[in-house]
Amino acid sequence: MDSRADARTGRHEPGRDWRDTVSDAADLALLGILTVLAAAPVLTAGAAIGTASAAVHDWLTTGGWPPARRTLARFGRALLPGVPAVLVALAVAGLLVADLVAVATGRVPGGTVALVVTIAVAASLLGYAAAIVVEVGRAGGTGWRSAVTRAARACLDHPANWAALAGTALVVVLLGALVTPVAVPILAGYALAAVHAVARRRHVSRVELS
Repeated sequence: MDSRADARTGRHEPGRDWRDTVSDAADLALLGILTVLAAAPVLTAGAAIGTASAAVHDWLTTGGWPPARRTLARFGRALLPGVPAVLVALAVAGLLVADLVAVATGRVPGGTVALVVTIAVAASLLGYAAAIVVEVGRAGGTGWRSAVTRAARACLDHPANWAALAGTALVVVLLGALVTPVAVPILAGYALAAVHAVARRRHVSRVELS
C-alpha cells in the first residue's frame, strides 16, 4: 500500500525514506494493539473498529493521525451505535463457521464443490464487511446502518474492487490463523490499512483518468 498516500493523486510524499516507513509500521502496529484492547469487552468492538478505521482514513487522507481528543470523542459517540453491528457480525460469523465445519466434516452433503462454494460465499461476505468498515471510517467512525447501504452499492458497482477486498480480507484471516496469538493485535492495524488502501484504488483511478 502507498504509505500516507495522497487522496487525490496516490503519490508518495516527497523526501520520505526508510525511517518514515518504519515509523508508519510502528504506528499501525500500535493502532492494532489499541483497537484490540478497546474491543476486548466484545460489545465495544464496533466502536473500536469504527474509530480505528476513521483514524486510518484520516492518516491516508492528510498524512497525520487525528488528535487523541478527537479519537476518544469518536469512540464515545460510536459505543451504542456499534453494539448492533457487533451482534450481527457475531451471528453471521457463527453461522458461517458452523456451515464450513459441517461441510468440511461431511455432515452436510456436497463434498468439495459445496466446500468451495461455501468458502467463496464467506470470502465475498468478508470483502463486503471490509467495505462496510471502510465506509464507517470515512464517516468518522459511526453510521453503520448507512455504511451497509453505501458498501453494498460500491461492491455491486465495482465487483473487481469487491473481489480485491475479499482477497485481502481472506489473506488477513489466514495470517491471523497462522501467526502467533501475540502478533494478532499488530496484524489488525495492518489489516485496516490494507482494506482502506484497496478501497481507495477506485478513487485514485478516477482522478488519474480525469
